[in-house]
Amino acid sequence: MLPYSTLERKQRDISKGKIDGRSSEIQRLIGRALRAVVDLKKLGARTIWLDCDVLQADGGTRTASITGACVAAAIACNRLMSAGKLKDFPISQLVAAVSCGVYQNTPILDLNYPEDKDATVDFNVVMTEGGKFVEVQGSGEEAVFSGEEMAAMLALAKDGIADLIQKQRDAILAADRVEKTALLDLAEIGRA
Repeated sequence: MLPYSTLERKQRDISKGKIDGRSSEIQRLIGRALRAVVDLKKLGARTIWLDCDVLQADGGTRTASITGACVAAAIACNRLMSAGKLKDFPISQLVAAVSCGVYQNTPILDLNYPEDKDATVDFNVVMTEGGKFVEVQGSGEEAVFSGEEMAAMLALAKDGIADLIQKQRDAILAADRVEKTALLDLAEIGRA
C-alpha cells in the first residue's frame, strides 16, 4: 500500500527496508488466487510482476488487489500473445475477490473502513468466474456467526464477484481496444 492510502495506519514497506507481515500475507493471497487460474506450463519460463499499489484504501484492499491483479495479468498475457511470445493463453478463467461481513446484525458486501472496523464478522472471498472458491477467509471479531449468516455472506460474495468479473472483462477488452487503436495510429503515421 502506498503512503497516505490510509489515514494514519500505513507507511510504505520499502521505506522500512522490508515487507511487513500484512503486506507479505496479501502478496501470498494474491499469488494463490492467480495460481488457481494460470497454467504455469503455458506461461513458460517467465515471471510476471504485478504491482498492486493501493492508492486510496477504504477497506477491502486485499480483495481489490486480487481483482486488479487478474486484470493486469490478462492484459500482460494478451500482449505476450500478440507479440507471438506465448503459444496458448495461460489464464483459464478470471478470478476476483470481495469482502463481506456482518455489520449491525446485517450481512453486507464490500465493507468500507468504518464498517470493517466495527463488523462482528469479517470475510474475504476469492472465486473464479466458474463459481469455484479459491479461498474463503472468515472470522468472528469478538463474536460468532451462524450458518445462515455465512450462507448470506457467501451469496452476497458470489453476486458481487459475478459483477466484478464482468467489469474485469470490460477493462481487459478496453485495454485491448486501446492497444489496437494505438497500433493502428502508428501504422497510419508510418504511411504518411
